[in-house]
Amino acid sequence: MTTDLLLTEIHPAGYAVLTLNRPQAMNALSKALMTAIADGVDAAAASPAVRVIILTGAGRAFSAGLDLKEIGAGQGSLGGTAAGRPVGDPVAAIARCPAPVIGAINGAAVTGGFELALACDVLLASSNARFADTHARIGVAPGWGLSQKLSRAIGPYRAREVSLTGNWVSAEQAAAWGFVNRVLPPDELLPAARALALDMLGTLPEMLVRYKAIINDGFALAYGDGIALEKARAREFNSQVRADDVEQRREAVRQRNRDAG
Repeated sequence: MTTDLLLTEIHPAGYAVLTLNRPQAMNALSKALMTAIADGVDAAAASPAVRVIILTGAGRAFSAGLDLKEIGAGQGSLGGTAAGRPVGDPVAAIARCPAPVIGAINGAAVTGGFELALACDVLLASSNARFADTHARIGVAPGWGLSQKLSRAIGPYRAREVSLTGNWVSAEQAAAWGFVNRVLPPDELLPAARALALDMLGTLPEMLVRYKAIINDGFALAYGDGIALEKARAREFNSQVRADDVEQRREAVRQRNRDAG
């Protein structure tokens, strides 16, 4: 699904590239764009042709956050629900997506845009990327997880500095603090994201989904509960694994390691 607000590319290898397309507004999250992202992620997740999703932005920003002009004019929304399901909520769509979502952060990711980035499973950043949490300056409370996710990613002391000042965090600092996997030159960002998607697609399809789920589900629990969850799911899954299948796959991994060396 491609709209003017969200460009969608389905690569025959099995991944989708979703591009926020309001460059004239720094990809500010209007109600229409939020709905387009949520619908686009849901559609990609439901497609048998897609097993990995890349999320990025057009122009010089990833996303400047909620469209405050729209909200100030009474035309936008700070969130809503229908029948208990979030309406036009891109972060909720990413959270329920079984496929890995790679954030290719091409530029500024501010407040709601920062939260959208943190919703992704892996973050690659352009050297032009930078991050800021301006909730405390704008007077809007975070509702997409920034207050909890950032502190868990970089520690509460650094998170307090970021969120209680609204100051910029460079891509390099984000990588040093650990919420960005790596920083790349701008023209290498999307190729690197595509290469990472292909690496993920080289794993077993059922394991790609299961492993993402156990990492995310376990991380939401206390450590001991996470370990128990892993053991329970391992018993269920491994009881169905055949020894000859493991041997065949082991040889494929050995061959890949030889080729890489």
